[in-house]
Amino acid sequence: QVQLVESGGGLVQPGGSLRLSCAFSGSISSINAMGWYRQAPGKQREWVATIAAGGSTNYGDFVKGRFTISRDSGKNAMYLQMNGLKPEDTAVYYCNLPQGSVIYWGQGTQVTVSS
Repeated sequence: QVQLVESGGGLVQPGGSLRLSCAFSGSISSINAMGWYRQAPGKQREWVATIAAGGSTNYGDFVKGRFTISRDSGKNAMYLQMNGLKPEDTAVYYCNLPQGSVIYWGQGTQVTVSS
């Protein structure tokens, strides 16, 4: 079993920042990549960012330099630093961890950007 727990969401004003965390534990074999996704009300889940085992990162086009994904292998944790938040960033944010043919997801953390 693999468990992922997100935290760090909340209500923030436009232009503000949040740092999301994803703590993972359980029977985890080698990690090739991990990622963040988000789902806004009435929309499909959307890819946000991925970090590979070697540290290389990729982001969705809408990020445009505002978000930074990182990972702390020693703490079994992954982070998403989000700056310059916009109302359209409002969504539930999920971390995921592929393990072979299985993709594990956390329960999500709500991010609301509003004045």
